[in-house]
Amino acid sequence: MSVTTAMGAALRRIQLGNALSAFGNGFTVPFLFVYVSQVRNLGASTAGIVLATFAVAALIVLPFVGRVIDRRGPLPVAVVGTVSAAIGSMGLGLASSQSMVVAAAAALGAGIAVIQPSLATMIVWCSTTATRSRAFAMQFFLNNLGMGVGGLLGGQLVDTSDASSFVRLFAIESVMFLVLGAAVATVRLPKVPKVTDAVPTDPDAKGGWRTLAGDRAMVQLSVLGFVMFFACYGQFESGLAAFAVEVTRISPATLGMALAANTSAIVLAQFVVLKLVERRRRSRVIALVGLIWTVAWVAAGVSGLVPGAHGVATALLISTYALFGIGESMLSPTMAPMVADLAPARLVGQYNSAFALVKQLALAVGPAAGGLMAGAGMYVTYICLLIGCSLGISVLALRLGRQLTPAQENPLAVRAQRSAPDVAPSAEVEAAEVEAVERVPVAA
Repeated sequence: MSVTTAMGAALRRIQLGNALSAFGNGFTVPFLFVYVSQVRNLGASTAGIVLATFAVAALIVLPFVGRVIDRRGPLPVAVVGTVSAAIGSMGLGLASSQSMVVAAAAALGAGIAVIQPSLATMIVWCSTTATRSRAFAMQFFLNNLGMGVGGLLGGQLVDTSDASSFVRLFAIESVMFLVLGAAVATVRLPKVPKVTDAVPTDPDAKGGWRTLAGDRAMVQLSVLGFVMFFACYGQFESGLAAFAVEVTRISPATLGMALAANTSAIVLAQFVVLKLVERRRRSRVIALVGLIWTVAWVAAGVSGLVPGAHGVATALLISTYALFGIGESMLSPTMAPMVADLAPARLVGQYNSAFALVKQLALAVGPAAGGLMAGAGMYVTYICLLIGCSLGISVLALRLGRQLTPAQENPLAVRAQRSAPDVAPSAEVEAAEVEAVERVPVAA
């Protein structure tokens, strides 16, 4: 089997396991707050603690995960993460006290935090610069499709008067994590015949944080990522939801439609958007996302100014969520591949873990800031802040572009230039990309 064939087979298995895991997540994520606070009668404060525990657990483990991935390989690390997540998920379904629920949430949060950079590193190992954007776009597409389908099915199975119906949902999620673990454990990366062999031996994997802190482009990308996650994902379940209900005056059911519009925009637009952006400069694509999200926040603000025209206000708010989805579909083939292309070969896991840590920080700060401003009724200030953040994304993206090499900015264009003298696409370029993957050192 050739290296490219092996890479393709491994990538397909990783993507399938990832999709099934997202499908399992969809069964529980929309109902977690209701389950803890009402079904288990532990109250809204305990439900809030559980949600905070996910973030805290991730923030604790992520600073160490990258080094372990680079020293031990992503396969065994991902398997450990899936086992932890499966135990935590099943624990949530069976827990009946505050301490048990919090402990289970910690195991689940830590497991998911370990899985994410591990899978990202595996996708990097199983792709080339020419195929990486498409691979990450497929991962994002399958994540949202799986979550959406799982959420729809979970909604049909759940019964708030019957705790056993929630146990079934968490059991499904737990099994899907184990399926992901099994899929990952049987993946055969190029020159990695077994999970136990996936152990990079490069001693220079030490000092990864020092190397990363000295990489100006990665530092700027991390700052950009924080603002981006703060302005979008960090607001979905706090400030924006509160604004929609309290100011725009839409019902919770309509808010559910708005969230569905976000997922639908991603699923329907992902590959159309991919064709439009994969040959363009990445910094310009991110800058355009900032402008799109600026329009989205302006639409949200205007929806609060026309409470008398309920239909118009509702349409504006739903369009806000849909525009966020369009922006997300533009970022999926852009951000993660850029992190991989910035990383030295020996520190791919460290860079992926660091960027995941930035995301978790934003997801911890974003809801807290949004919730506090909503609780204080500072909605005008809130909307202005998010409009400013969105414009800041565009500015930061253009500044980042000055730090990037042509290969980091637009790898497909560079590849096309190398292939230009040939009548057919250059096999040498593809061979060089494959060779770069083959050079990842593994223990015998």
